[in-house]
Amino acid sequence: MLKNILSIFLQGKCPLCERATHEDICSYCQKQLKSCQLKKPQQFWQGDLPLFVWGAYDGKLKQAIAALKYDKHPQIGELLGVWLAKTWESYSLINRKISPLIIPIPLHEAKKKTRGFNQSEIIAKGFCQVTKYPLNSRGLIRKRQTKAMFSLTAKEKQKNIQGAFQLGKSLKNSSLSRPVLLVDDIYTTGTTVKEAARILRNQRIKVLGVLAVSTPRHL
Repeated sequence: MLKNILSIFLQGKCPLCERATHEDICSYCQKQLKSCQLKKPQQFWQGDLPLFVWGAYDGKLKQAIAALKYDKHPQIGELLGVWLAKTWESYSLINRKISPLIIPIPLHEAKKKTRGFNQSEIIAKGFCQVTKYPLNSRGLIRKRQTKAMFSLTAKEKQKNIQGAFQLGKSLKNSSLSRPVLLVDDIYTTGTTVKEAARILRNQRIKVLGVLAVSTPRHL
């Protein structure tokens, strides 16, 4: 009986609904999150920079990403990264013998200091826990702060992100034979990841595609 009483007091609160739970996110919210999962996550795996995306940026998933980034709940990102990985592993989009290097889209150091972490890096860590792919969190550096993209036109977005990234020290002046997968939290127009891929490809690094947790339904 004492054990049952202690378990009640040791429960935390779900960051999305404040229900008491022993898990990072309660089972009710996990069920709602999984309802946002796309039926065909591989549908955009085509073209010059293929995209694999886990869910629709709407409802509970939109709330979860906001809680991750702005309410500082990194455990949400790790869980989403695990789910992204498990879904990725159920498809054979790349040769299973390949173990690509995972590079998260970086935040500027000033923003990372304010937030306490880079949400894309947290997602990537969860992803790599499952896949066992190697992770290079400093493969790319964001050397310049950029404006928020949501209010900009396509042309303004491109100008805004141009020159924002540079290779990290571990990849500069080196020959990387291992291909790369980029990881981000939200994929909208692709302007950011295309610029990141361009920087890597200029160094003759092969970029297989992009892995994202979410994308707007109208993509």
